[in-house]
Amino acid sequence: MLRKRTTVAAAILSAAAVLLAAGCGSSSSGGSSGGGTTTAAAAKKTITVGVIADMTGAAAPPNKSVVDGVKAGTFYAARNGYTIKYIVGDTATNPATALAVAQKMVTQDHVFAVLANSALLFAAAPYLTAHNVPVIGASQDGPEWIPSKNMFSIWGPLQATKVSTTQGKFFKMMGVTNLGVLANSVPTASEAGEGSAASAEVAGIKVGYLNAKFPLGGDVGPAVLAMKDAGVDGFVAAAGSDTTFAVIKGLQDQGVKLKAALLPTGYGGDLLSAGPGAAQAAQGAYFVSAYELIEQQTPATKQFVADMRAAGLKGEPTYASYNGYVSVGLLVRALKAAGANPTQASLITALEGIHDWNALGLYGSHTVDINDRENIVFGPDSCQWIAQFQGNAFKPVPNATPICGDVVPGRTVAPAS
Repeated sequence: MLRKRTTVAAAILSAAAVLLAAGCGSSSSGGSSGGGTTTAAAAKKTITVGVIADMTGAAAPPNKSVVDGVKAGTFYAARNGYTIKYIVGDTATNPATALAVAQKMVTQDHVFAVLANSALLFAAAPYLTAHNVPVIGASQDGPEWIPSKNMFSIWGPLQATKVSTTQGKFFKMMGVTNLGVLANSVPTASEAGEGSAASAEVAGIKVGYLNAKFPLGGDVGPAVLAMKDAGVDGFVAAAGSDTTFAVIKGLQDQGVKLKAALLPTGYGGDLLSAGPGAAQAAQGAYFVSAYELIEQQTPATKQFVADMRAAGLKGEPTYASYNGYVSVGLLVRALKAAGANPTQASLITALEGIHDWNALGLYGSHTVDINDRENIVFGPDSCQWIAQFQGNAFKPVPNATPICGDVVPGRTVAPAS
């Protein structure tokens, strides 16, 4: 997103950065557990993983539905001979709680690996790295995914300070001349917002408003007025769906006519479950996906939807449910290469050997080297799949399913503090 992280930051984007799975019960320690039914005749192994997610708090809207994706992923795993048991830990959008969740998973739950989709994972990452726990998930929260050799992002370890031409290409295609950029204060989202602004400038687009330090859950009113005063005709966010929808509505109320509003989260079930107000505000807006769109009806998207339905999930897939499903897929691929009796060390070694990850086909013809810790701005070939919301449906955008770009040599943004 933007750079996908809260994303999307994650295409961004987390902000950006957007359902709890049936059958999961909460516990006094803030976790929950569940698992899909094994459909294979016999499972090779039962693997217990921890799912670290923002289930409550300001970062929850784009992230909490990761559990849905994990649950759907257990059906994929079962077809491949693995039973996945998962234990959910809620960060409550609090760094101290995120760390406590990780500590419990290691010392009490004895998880084999962690699946992560959280804007607060940076608070738990040093502990998980110190204990050599394999971590798979969405690198939406901070730069710790780059040096930490136990951490493997489904998009690759994103270089949020580098700049890609992708978003600039999109806004140029849509005729935008003056862009407004809003990003949450989460490190990766903040850098993603700066990167979106830089991408626009590379494409010759003016950036009339840039706020890359917007607080989670903050009041969007002043930002809306500032964008109006700046005369923006385009908008992009690296923020959660609640924030971005509020900005869109605020700009509409102020009479601002946008040629394109690009949102990192909200595609699919995130918007459709947000209520009629959000759907009305989002009319005509463009939404980023890190993966093929359900509306494209590809073999990979059809299988994803089938596994969601097998898991008893009737809503449309979301940003986080895609991430959860793909995270299980990456875990299964690594388990196959980790030996008949995998250990955490052999799983990490297997993950280190993956250089052509296609997200269970959801990257289309593209792949990403999840071990390239120097060159990935967002996802495979800096690609993003973009849909426009019209009426009550998402429409794939011509020439943007996906739209891909290149890293701009020598152009960087300052690291977030």
